Amino acid sequence: MNENHMKNNKHRQQFELETDGKLSIVAYQQVDDETLALTHTEVDPSLEGHGVGSKLVEEVLQYAEQNDLKIVPLCPFVDAYLKRHPAWNRVVSTAYNTSDF
Repeated sequence: MNENHMKNNKHRQQFELETDGKLSIVAYQQVDDETLALTHTEVDPSLEGHGVGSKLVEEVLQYAEQNDLKIVPLCPFVDAYLKRHPAWNRVVSTAYNTSDF
């Protein structure tokens, strides 16, 4: 698999990662200047089971941290990732709950 970097497509409100010509995404809503609600993760079926979704979520969390953003994990995949990697809860918003959406 060729490694590519995730990009933030602000126009489409999604983080995108291209792997072997296939696009994987984490969709989001900009809640306020400091908060992104991560709503949906989508990985091309041919890439499932290769860790692509986890890599993408990790890059999104790194992006949030580097840009002083907080996230709201509305997406079950992101929520499950956070349960497996609790250290990343440092970028989870304390101002909003998933029930606010």
